[in-house]
Amino acid sequence: MVAARVTGLAKLIGLCVVAGVLVAAMMFPVVGGVGLMSNRASESVDQISADLVSVDPPQVTSVLDKNGKVIASLFEQDRTIVRGEDISPNMKAAIVAVEDRRFYDHNGVDWQGIFRAAVDNVVQEGEGGGGSSLTQQYVKNYLAYVVAKTEDEREKATERSIARKLREARIALQLEREVKNKDEILTRYLNIVPFGGQIYGVASAARTYFNTSPKNLTIPQAAFLAGLANQPSRLNPVNNPEGAIKRRNWVIDKMAENKAFPIADPAKLRQEIDNLKATELGTQNPLRTLSNGCVGTGGGNVNGFYCAYVIDYLQKAGLPLEQIKRGGYTIKTSLDPVATEAAKSAAEGEVSKTTDGIANVIAVVQPGKDKHRVVALAANRDYGTKQDLGQTSYRLPSDVARFGAGSIFKVFTAAAAMEEGKAGINTSIPTPPTYTSSVYKNGGRGYTVKNAGDYGEAMSLQQALAMSPNTGFIWLEERAGLGNVVDMSIKLGLRTSMQGVNNAGTKPNPDSKNRQYKLTQEQLIKQDNAGSFTLGVTPVSPLELANVGATLTSGGVWCPPSPIEQVLDRSGRPVPVKEAPCEQVVSPELANSMVQALSKDHEANGTAAAAARGWDRPMLGKTGTTQDHKSAGFLGATPQYSGAVLTFSDSDSPRPICDGNQPTLCRSGNIYGGKVPARTWFEAMKKIHKDKKREELPPASPQYMH
Repeated sequence: MVAARVTGLAKLIGLCVVAGVLVAAMMFPVVGGVGLMSNRASESVDQISADLVSVDPPQVTSVLDKNGKVIASLFEQDRTIVRGEDISPNMKAAIVAVEDRRFYDHNGVDWQGIFRAAVDNVVQEGEGGGGSSLTQQYVKNYLAYVVAKTEDEREKATERSIARKLREARIALQLEREVKNKDEILTRYLNIVPFGGQIYGVASAARTYFNTSPKNLTIPQAAFLAGLANQPSRLNPVNNPEGAIKRRNWVIDKMAENKAFPIADPAKLRQEIDNLKATELGTQNPLRTLSNGCVGTGGGNVNGFYCAYVIDYLQKAGLPLEQIKRGGYTIKTSLDPVATEAAKSAAEGEVSKTTDGIANVIAVVQPGKDKHRVVALAANRDYGTKQDLGQTSYRLPSDVARFGAGSIFKVFTAAAAMEEGKAGINTSIPTPPTYTSSVYKNGGRGYTVKNAGDYGEAMSLQQALAMSPNTGFIWLEERAGLGNVVDMSIKLGLRTSMQGVNNAGTKPNPDSKNRQYKLTQEQLIKQDNAGSFTLGVTPVSPLELANVGATLTSGGVWCPPSPIEQVLDRSGRPVPVKEAPCEQVVSPELANSMVQALSKDHEANGTAAAAARGWDRPMLGKTGTTQDHKSAGFLGATPQYSGAVLTFSDSDSPRPICDGNQPTLCRSGNIYGGKVPARTWFEAMKKIHKDKKREELPPASPQYMH
């Protein structure tokens, strides 16, 4: 008896509190209007109201290939904003019936509904509804899923408190005065409401659960989504189909009570309701969720490296990842799916994706005097996080690899020597079996190099670029000047590769007597007077190496290797992308002459001749191998495409590579640039050039012939 009296007294007190809160709530806009609230609170509410009208919630950003196909989706919330006319009337009727049946009658706050819900909560000891209008729910969701950036902020935005309810009420009242259109508020609500997991808004929900558009939602589908909006985890149709059907049918009843079905005859109405309830749930299993990021969506295993490069490129251009994932951008790229598939197939054909410790990487760039378009980035590895399946999240084709490209760097020595007037295409250079340089030192003694084969005592520069004797290029590097050779590598394209920090060297920081700073590759090579630079010992990016070929075949015009065609915001307006301007880094005459100087590597005695069987187009080419055979590469270009392949040991304990049907790690390697790398290049480029017009190389300038 005493317990019953205490319970009754508590309920009576609760009702009194409810009455007091309702009085305060109803007076809230008036009291706030006559200045009894603080200015700061008023300004905060005003700002939120303004944002609710003008600021769209986070949307999905789509990355497209050159044909407009989605290759990746990036988002914090899987949401696509749609207009009111693109949402089915069934969906609008369902959500109004279940969430706010007097939506079209109140001014933003349903006082009657709040009082009923409050009384129910007291009488039923917390089991009643919330009583919030759709406008108030929109405010709450906006604060929780747009304004809030952390879980703590989100919890605060959804806390069960009178203060929160009062704030939502005032914002809702103000919002309805500003918008003056109920359908607009309903549309905003349906675009922001969560439907479970990362699914937000009716468009993403319609796609995820039914593979349809919000405009084509049927009554049962709309009823399911309306019932799901408040309880997405409990009513997941995959885990709880019975509960989902029960909730959907309850919503259909609520729609009938709210006169959503224009059927006057009670018997026919009952029959229609029964038919709707008998409809199968029809949700997809598995649900059609978007993959978030560069793995999975649109062939992530094939396109993932390219997608990752797009993100890196845009971040350097001033578009942060957080902004990309919230902005609802459309990112149009130059990715060519045909070229990408050809590059991927060729890389994996030479080195299986599960080959232990060996990466085979290819980058393809389209030359041009106004833009160097990146059309393919691929590897024998898939882009992903499952290492046991041959996946990696390292940007293998675009990042600086741990090893060099070998004799490909002789390109820079030849170009610098020609620019300095020290050599021409037909200049004879000495190629003895060994050569000791007095310019470059090794432990206080002269720097001695050997050739990998027998080349005779001398040959022309063009022959030397095709056959690649080491001694001749050390001799040539001395005459060109190491500093000029290093500068040439940067001018032609090794911008990031040469500016990367080299952990092997430090020097005093001029700003502090007690601190050291690490040297870039460029600084270290010049400081150490490292004659081995021409032999390609310096770590290099395959993409930048491909861009070197693009610079030469573009008449000496360097452009950043760009994956971006255009970025559009959520309204379809172009977004400026800060890209480095193209530069005329060497004269067209020098560039064209270098193209001719490099045009014999795939012919006769050239180091790539065996791999080039069946190739019938003019091209420039250069192979390279590092001294211990832990890496090898090939750079090749036509007037239409430039590509670079780098094959290297990518294990935690790098070892030399042995060539074979499938290369392997071994004690003493025998891989060369003319083997796996060149074969990969020709296999890919045959497919990429298929149906492309044959183009001739530009002629050399007479001034660079001798």
